[in-house]
Amino acid sequence: MPKGKQKKRNDHTNAKNSLPLPRMDLNAVSDEDSLNDNASVISTVSSGTVYDDTNTGDDVSDQNELFEDKLAEAIEGMSEKSAQSRVNSFESVAAALMKRFIPDFVNQRRLTISDAIERSLKKGRIDERAAAAQLAALLCLQLGSTDSVDEICKCLIPSLLLIVNDRSTSPVVRAKCCWALSLLTFIGNYDDVPIVMDSLKQIFCQSSSLAPSQSAEDVALYSNALSAWCLLLTVTSNTSLLLSALNDVICLLDANSVEIRMAAGEMIAVVLEQLKEYDSSDEWEPDDELILKLKELATDSHKFRAKKDRKTQRSVFRDIIRYVEDGEFPKLQIRFGQECLSLDTWCRKKQYDAFRLALGSGLNLHLKDNDLVREILNLGEKLASLPSPLQKQSKLERHLLNAAACKARNICRAKYRDKRTISIS
Repeated sequence: MPKGKQKKRNDHTNAKNSLPLPRMDLNAVSDEDSLNDNASVISTVSSGTVYDDTNTGDDVSDQNELFEDKLAEAIEGMSEKSAQSRVNSFESVAAALMKRFIPDFVNQRRLTISDAIERSLKKGRIDERAAAAQLAALLCLQLGSTDSVDEICKCLIPSLLLIVNDRSTSPVVRAKCCWALSLLTFIGNYDDVPIVMDSLKQIFCQSSSLAPSQSAEDVALYSNALSAWCLLLTVTSNTSLLLSALNDVICLLDANSVEIRMAAGEMIAVVLEQLKEYDSSDEWEPDDELILKLKELATDSHKFRAKKDRKTQRSVFRDIIRYVEDGEFPKLQIRFGQECLSLDTWCRKKQYDAFRLALGSGLNLHLKDNDLVREILNLGEKLASLPSPLQKQSKLERHLLNAAACKARNICRAKYRDKRTISIS
């Protein structure tokens, strides 16, 4: 083919590929589908300038005022007529409460937030109920150091109980409500704890007869109910209840879902740990059949299970069987800032996992500043902040330091190579 025609074809192709992209008509986007409010709150929360050490005091104050204004707008948006707008507002407020610890600001608006949560739990749809349940747990975690947390918990727990016990509700919503219900019961001084535990027990007891074709949503519901019930067992001293829980959960080790099997194994470890602390008799000692079953799960190699599931299951049950036989717990160290959290018991690990699930990426901030979280995990008083934070090095300074270190390393290696050559010759 002649070069001229080929060139023209290539020019035509390049011109075709370089056509400008079509512009989006912003006016065509409705207010109900717009996520601008959500994006503005999240971007303000995650903005690095708020936590940048190089900012002056006025800049930090302006950022805090902007953050509070955006959060106040999102709180007002939880009462909008549009269902999608309410969901976006719930998610925006939840993201803000994860990233910041602002108990005074939240305490002034606690009634507004709790009323919106309660109304959405009663009348909302699937997405709205799930977002409201998540926000309920975050609200109580923010108010944990105040005197109003018990009032909020007693107000929201009945609505969560209704959803958890309603089998016609979506399993996704019930799973979210199970965790929120256990956290609110765990944090607040709720009187009817046995009622909550019975409701959770009725859910996960159904998992013992799961079919292999059970949906993932139902499996998530049963495993969340089991983990939520285990969280409440970490503060239980009733030995009869603990022994009954041990007998009820052993059959779940044969469940088809790896999530349910691992949750059952962790509950067995928590129950045995609590029985060791509160009961000096030998009635709680595990029998040989239970130990054999735990060993089988710790060395499971069935090919009909996914490779990732087998690997995760073996890792969890190796720690469990090591604790059951030798009383040895795998000590875990969680570093955040200048501090270190030691997870040396199964109860504390379960409590940490509950906070991690609720707070997400904002866990380290709450470990540092939230008095309630620090008290539950035995972190003691908050450390005083550094009087004069060190200024971060620029990218050019780090590059120059690395280049100087590389040059010195090359000179040193060259000297050793010369000596080796002389010795060989």
